[in-house]
Parts: sequence; C-alpha cells; structure tokens
Amino acid sequence: MHNQCDQPGRTDRVVFGVAAGLTLAFVAWGIVGTTSLATFSKSALAWVIQNLGWAFVISASGFVVFALWLAFSRYGKIPLGRDDEKPEFKTISWVAMMFSAGMGIGLMFYGVNEPLSHFVKPPPGTDGDPLETAMATTLFHWTLHPWAIYAIVGIAIAYSSFRRGRSSLISAAFTPVLGRRAASGWGRAIDVMAIFATLFGSAASLGLGALQIGSGLEAAGWAGNVGTGVLVAVIAILTVAFVASAVSGVARGIQWLSNINMVLAVTLALFLFVVGPTVFILNLLPTAIGDYFRELATMAGRTAASGGDATETWLSGWTIFYWAWWISWTPFVGMFIARISRGRTIRQFVAGVILVPSAVSLVWFAILGGTAIFEQRRGVDLAGASSPESQLFSLLDQFPLAAVAGVVVMVLVAIFFVSGADAASIVMGTLSQRGSIRPTKPVVIFWGVLTGAVAAVMLLVGGSNALTGLQNLTIIAALPFMVVMVGLCFSLARDLRSDPMIRREERVAEVMEEVAESYPQIAERQLDLPVSR
Repeated sequence: MHNQCDQPGRTDRVVFGVAAGLTLAFVAWGIVGTTSLATFSKSALAWVIQNLGWAFVISASGFVVFALWLAFSRYGKIPLGRDDEKPEFKTISWVAMMFSAGMGIGLMFYGVNEPLSHFVKPPPGTDGDPLETAMATTLFHWTLHPWAIYAIVGIAIAYSSFRRGRSSLISAAFTPVLGRRAASGWGRAIDVMAIFATLFGSAASLGLGALQIGSGLEAAGWAGNVGTGVLVAVIAILTVAFVASAVSGVARGIQWLSNINMVLAVTLALFLFVVGPTVFILNLLPTAIGDYFRELATMAGRTAASGGDATETWLSGWTIFYWAWWISWTPFVGMFIARISRGRTIRQFVAGVILVPSAVSLVWFAILGGTAIFEQRRGVDLAGASSPESQLFSLLDQFPLAAVAGVVVMVLVAIFFVSGADAASIVMGTLSQRGSIRPTKPVVIFWGVLTGAVAAVMLLVGGSNALTGLQNLTIIAALPFMVVMVGLCFSLARDLRSDPMIRREERVAEVMEEVAESYPQIAERQLDLPVSR
C-alpha cells in the first residue's frame, strides 16, 4: 500500500508557522525577560503539580496496562505493515536505535545520581532498607512505565501509516475518532502540540547533556568553574553535530551513531562491573527485581494525598518530572521507533520496545547505581559531590583509568544526545511537512537550531539551579500532549477493531458458529437413516 509519507516534504504552513512563531516568541522572552519567564514557570509548575499531578500518575500507569493488553490480546499478531512484510532493520540495530533515541542521555545523567539520591534521602513516607527503596524507585522510573508510553505512540503511528496507508502524522492516527476531514483540518493542532512537546523534551535532554559534559570538563581539569557561558557553548557544539547527523539520513546517521554508542556503553558498564563490587552487583540484580514488583502498586499510587507538601515537592522533582519528560519525548521517539519498526507485529513491537530496554536499564542501574551505593556505604561521600551531574565522575575517580573513563562518558553523552536529537529534528520536520518521512534539509536544520536555542533558554531560566529550570518547563510543556496520548489510546483501539485480519477472523468464527448450530440438525437426520450391515 503506497502512501504519501514516502514523498519529499511539502511544508504545512499552518503547523510550521504556528509552532515556529510561538517557539521563537518563547526564545525571545527567555533572552529579554529571563526573570519574568522564570517566575512564570515556577507559578505554572506549582499549579500543574497541585491540580493535575494525579493525572500524570494515573495516565502513566494506564499506558502500561494498555500496552500490555495490546500485546496479549488478539490484536498482538497484527503486523505493522502488509501481512507478508519483513522487518526493515536487523533486531540488534533495531534495539540499539530505540535505546539511543529513547533515553540514552538520561541513563548517563541519572545512572549514579538517582539510586544514590534515594539511598541517602529516601522518598517521603517510605521505610525499610534504603538500598531496596532506592533500587525499586529507580526501576519504577526507568523500566515499564517510560517504554510503555513510547510504545503506545509508536504502535499508533506505525499502524496508521504502514497498515492503513495514512500519513506519518500523529493527527492522522486520530482518523478513526475524528474522521479523515477533521483529522487533516483542525486536527493539525495535535501536530503543533507534538512539535512543542518534542522541542522541550529534546531541549531538556540537551541541557542535561551540557551539564554533564561541563562537569566532565571540570573533572578532567580542562576547565575551571564551568558557568552558563561554557554550557551554552557546549549546547552550540552539540547542536551543530546533531544537525549534521540529521541531514545525513536515518540509515547513515542514527544507525551508525547508535551502534557506536552501544559498544561504548557496554564497555563502560563492563569496566565498572569488573573493577567495582562485582559480587555485590550480581546480588543486587534479583533483589532489585523483587523490590520493584513488591513496591510497584505503592509507587504507582503515590500522590500528594499520602504525604502532603513533602511528597508533592518530591514528586515534582522525580516521578511527575519523569512522566512529563517521557511524554514530551513520545512524539519523536514514538514516530522514530514507528519508522524503524515496519514489518513487525504489535506483539513483537511491545516485547522489543518494553521488555528489552527495561532489562538493559535494570543491569545499567545495578552496575552504576549499585557501585555508587557500595562506595557510599564504605565512607566515600559521592552524594556530597558539588552537583548531581558530577557524581558519575566522582565515582570513576575511585577506580583505575578514571581519566580515560571520564572521556568515554563525555563521548557517550555527546553521541547519545546527537542520535536522539537527530531523530527529534527529523520528526519535527515530518510533523511540519505533512507526514513526509523525508523532510527537507532546511526545515530539519531550522528545528535543530531552535532546539539548541530553547535548551539555552531553559538553562538560563534555572539560574543557579539549571536542573530545576529544565524540569519545570518540561512538565509544563508535556501537559497538553498527555491529553493527546489518552485520546490516542481510544483511537487506536477503535482502529484495531476494524483491522482486515480481525475482520477475517471474525467472519471465519461466524461461519464456524453457523456450522456448529446446524450440526445437530444434520446429526438428527442421520439417526433416521437405516443402518446398513
């Protein structure tokens, strides 16, 4: 089935114009009125957390249930393409590209920081062993929930585009609910919201990457006290790198970078596993899995109602920030993994997108977080490092080849971001150009440069606490797209009910039922026949 998304892009002036105009206004506000934007973001965040924090908590767990239902239901065998279509990419490259685009830079930033933070200061209202709480909470934020969020958008877009022949737009996936005319008309507001979510989600990641590379420069002695000016320069360099990668195309750019990064990430993890507390890490793996499933219901239901202001503040910096961050990444991660998943069944898609990365996250946090906690227990005050982003480098200083490992970390962060933002800029181009999977280079470059500008503004808004500025604006920007995702679940379920494969099976079942109903009559007539000897 041919669709128009394979053609070179034609810019949708409404989607591109509205999204670009509002984003440029935001950047101008951030440059001219940094203080007023910071004040507004704090007020808006407080309102969102107080009034809608529950919505993030409920919807994130709802997305997990919905994704698992898709995989285990009769819809799981539906292919994301023609019935006889084969997957485009090999499984190993498919997983590597998903992982790099999905959360690679976050794993580098939070690999040590999050388990260590929860170990030293457990979430409000928790008791028991701090180690168990730390690992369970970390896995809650990094395994089933984020990848289920990605999977839903990816399935919806891949199914709509490759199975139904529609354009590769999020608005097109709403056709079963809105109708074709409305989905391509005022449904374009959905694509504008998707661009905003993508822009702020990837800009937050760029900000995190800049913070960690800046800390690495300090740790290596290549720079003194890294200020905002140096961070903005790092953002500019990374922006140039990922724009160059983006215009080179998916196969040559993202796949190549993802495979390199997978090798480097495995090398870093193996290094820490060997030189670090190997037996402790191995013991931690089954313990972390058990703690996660034991505490899952409690963690999924944690809101301000259970702990008041302390829990509300903690949620805004951790769980709700994460759910907002994952949701803000879903337009581009979902569209990207849809793009590379053509030919796989829904069941294969869910297994690959949820289970494999979740297992890798488990091992990653057991190695980095487990090693950090082990060192903290021995009296090395890693938690007292000057900033969250410097804790990984402080950990590496406890082992041989710290300088080499530090350089590998900075390269990993840079390539993780380049591969992720590479995908983001292409997807924003796709959303701007009527669903074309080959957006024109000028549009891709425009969105790439604007991503860097937004990241710089987000750091400026945070002031002395740049991480808070990134978190605040990410949560606010993700809110509209959370509503879009809920609607997408209903639209996808309706679309699947009328799938040709499901219709054929229903027709076969009807015929078999008719035969079964008529069989007793046939048997009854046979009893009246004379028996031959």
